[in-house]
Amino acid sequence: MIETLYNLKKWLTNTYIKYLTVDGKYSSLLPDKIYLQKLYKKRFNKTLNLKNPQTFNEKIQWLKLYNRKPEYTMMVDKYAVRQYIAAQIGEQYLVPLLGVWNTVEEINFETLPNSFVLKANHDNGVIICRDKSTLDLDETKKQLSYHLNRNYWKKYREWPYKNVKRKIIAEQFMENISKKESIDFKLFCFNGVVKFCQVISGRFSPNGVCVDMYDFSWNHLDIKEGNYPNAGDVFEKPNCMNELKDIAQKLSQNIPFLRVDFNYWNNKLYFGELTFFPFAGFIEYYPLHWGKTFGDWLKLPK
Repeated sequence: MIETLYNLKKWLTNTYIKYLTVDGKYSSLLPDKIYLQKLYKKRFNKTLNLKNPQTFNEKIQWLKLYNRKPEYTMMVDKYAVRQYIAAQIGEQYLVPLLGVWNTVEEINFETLPNSFVLKANHDNGVIICRDKSTLDLDETKKQLSYHLNRNYWKKYREWPYKNVKRKIIAEQFMENISKKESIDFKLFCFNGVVKFCQVISGRFSPNGVCVDMYDFSWNHLDIKEGNYPNAGDVFEKPNCMNELKDIAQKLSQNIPFLRVDFNYWNNKLYFGELTFFPFAGFIEYYPLHWGKTFGDWLKLPK
């Protein structure tokens, strides 16, 4: 009798899971592994290989499931990570902090300077204010409330974000004195070794964002990330590149994969964020052989 009830429960559970979809009302009830398998199949029309992952995207999914170190939560927390960065490489790399609050209602906008940046510490939402006199305060509060209450981890099961103690932070708005375009540098680190630098340009350009890859001899690489266009081989090697490489390798030691992000304003580096799962492991790199190459570089822990 007990065995019959157990088998019935198992059958009902498996049947229930089978018909749950990743975009359905009850998708949050799916276990992480099953959810990621379903989502991977939907996105790429292929089965996610978790037993013997080969590609970069497959290994990123594996890391989400099986490489769960508690300190990763602190490292993705845009507020808590500041103390970590100051201790590891120095507070001179931090964008000045203007304030931190637990709720939207706590923010006193009158005390903020004319220009500033607001963001929740656990997701990717950013509000940039260049002139406070033109700021739509009601809309700003509405957006902040949305980001503060958003379960950012749930859509792609990026577990480190789940337990971040949510806050809103304000940082100084950084702008190049020369009015030249700001550039982001994102270093892809595989098992503590930096393999290449991604250059993000055109964030505020009417033509949109461009994404380019360079090796550390500053050769432009034939790699395209998703649908983002290349700007081409148009950037001179910055003087800070050796410094940036050393920092990235220090921060990524003993981590299977880490992307270390920095901004470059007025010839100075400022820390951006640490990313364990670029695009949550759901973006293609073209030509497609790069997905396998990145996968070969990424050695999973035993």
